[in-house]
Amino acid sequence: MRIGVLALQGAFTEHRRKLEGLGVRSFEIRRKKDLENQMDGIILPGGESTVMGKLLRDLEMADQIRNMIINGLPAFGTCAGLILMAQRIKGESAYLATMDITARRNAYGRQLGSFWTEESFGEEGKIPMTFIRAPYIEEAGNKVMVLASTGEKITAARQDNQLVTAFHPELDDDDTVHRYFLDMIKEA
Repeated sequence: MRIGVLALQGAFTEHRRKLEGLGVRSFEIRRKKDLENQMDGIILPGGESTVMGKLLRDLEMADQIRNMIINGLPAFGTCAGLILMAQRIKGESAYLATMDITARRNAYGRQLGSFWTEESFGEEGKIPMTFIRAPYIEEAGNKVMVLASTGEKITAARQDNQLVTAFHPELDDDDTVHRYFLDMIKEA
C-alpha cells in the first residue's frame, strides 16, 4: 500500500510518520507531476486551508485531486483537509467540494480555542482528539455517516471513500483513525 500526502503546507510530516509506524509507504505531493505516482489513497493534512486551496489552484492540482477522489480514490482530510473536501463552507466558496458536508472554519475560536479531549470514534471506542483552530461539520448530507461528535458538534465523518476529522489524529500517540483509513482503502 502507498499513500500520497499533500505536502504544500501543514502537518504532512506527522501523517507520514504515523503511516511509517503502521508499516505503510507514503510520498509527498508537492506539484502536479507527483499526482502521476501510483497511490492507494491520499491524505489532505491540517494547516491553513486558505493557503492550501490557493496553492492547489495555482499549481493546477485542484481539479485533478477532486476528480481522483470523485472517481473513488480513498481520501482522508484532517482539519484544513476537512475544509478542502467540504462541498460547502459557511460564508465562503468551496475548494475541492467532494464531500456532502457544510464546514464551519475556526469554529472553536482562534489559537486560544485549541483543546484536547477524548470522545468515541465510530465503533472503535474513545480516542484522544487534539483540536487546533478546528472547524466542525455544521450539516451532513444523507450519505454521510457521522463517526464522532464533540458536544453537539460533528467532528468526524465518512462518505463512501472519504474520511474527515476536525481534529488532528496525527498529533496523538493513538493510531485508530489512520488504521480506520487504511481499512477503508482495503475495502475499496
